[in-house]
Amino acid sequence: MQHAVGSPLPPPPQPGHGPAVGWSPAAHHPGPHQPAAPVPPPAAPGHPAQAPPPHPVAPQQAPASQRAPGPHQAPGPHRAAPVPPAPDTTGTTGHVPLPPGAPVAVPSVPPAATALPDPASATLAVLLIGPAGAGKTSVAKYWADHRRVPTAHISLDDVREWVRSGFADPQTGWNENSEAQYRLARRTCGFSARNFLANGISCILDDAVFPDRPVVGLGGWKRHVGPGLLPVVLLPGLDIVLERNAERSGNRRLTDEEVARIHGRMAGWYGSGLPIIDNSQLDVPETARVLDEVLSRSIASPPNW
Repeated sequence: MQHAVGSPLPPPPQPGHGPAVGWSPAAHHPGPHQPAAPVPPPAAPGHPAQAPPPHPVAPQQAPASQRAPGPHQAPGPHRAAPVPPAPDTTGTTGHVPLPPGAPVAVPSVPPAATALPDPASATLAVLLIGPAGAGKTSVAKYWADHRRVPTAHISLDDVREWVRSGFADPQTGWNENSEAQYRLARRTCGFSARNFLANGISCILDDAVFPDRPVVGLGGWKRHVGPGLLPVVLLPGLDIVLERNAERSGNRRLTDEEVARIHGRMAGWYGSGLPIIDNSQLDVPETARVLDEVLSRSIASPPNW
């Protein structure tokens, strides 16, 4: 049987009870020989026929959008509750405004100070420089973990490896793609450091910056973070670097020839004016303690770089 166009479809049957109760096909779809409405029975002799009761007329009401619930009436399922205006979140995260990350200024020391400043309680931006296997990441993590103020560790290699498909691995050959991804990773690290520092969180970054490439190396970090960045060179002996590199795996492990070449280029930091820590005979906690001493002197007299 075809249903008339525009007529309601039957509700789904209830399990175990056949068609749904209360729905009659005949009531909704009268056939050609079936009356559309029930006919009242004839009046008994001597009694006048009774007219069918009139249909009740609903009182005129205002549109639902103009009616408000009464004092004891909660909004029903079909009554739209008032929607509060959306808060203005321009320039904020949630309801907490975040200061924008500006270039980090050079740390200032009160002129009347006689003792060296305490770097453990200051908000600092530190760049830890060194060859592969120098222990930069281990020292940076330990230093960040043991400070008395909030501190973040930002590793260039970690950010560079955010690129998964299309990752340009320098081990397969240095080319314009690997150069571009290094530049992008440094800029991303710099933006992150500025945002952390603008909101009171210190940062320590680590990177293998070469002294013979100041524009894309140290100069790039100065542009991305600001003149207040404090660079420190971590430079153990070649035998220590080779030993630590042998313990690595994956694309972090380099050939001995590459490690020796990088270490030789890093020797150019001697005489540059930057503080250098030889951690050949120091473990990670001892190196972090020496790093605090170096940073204390750098705050009092920032290096010229």
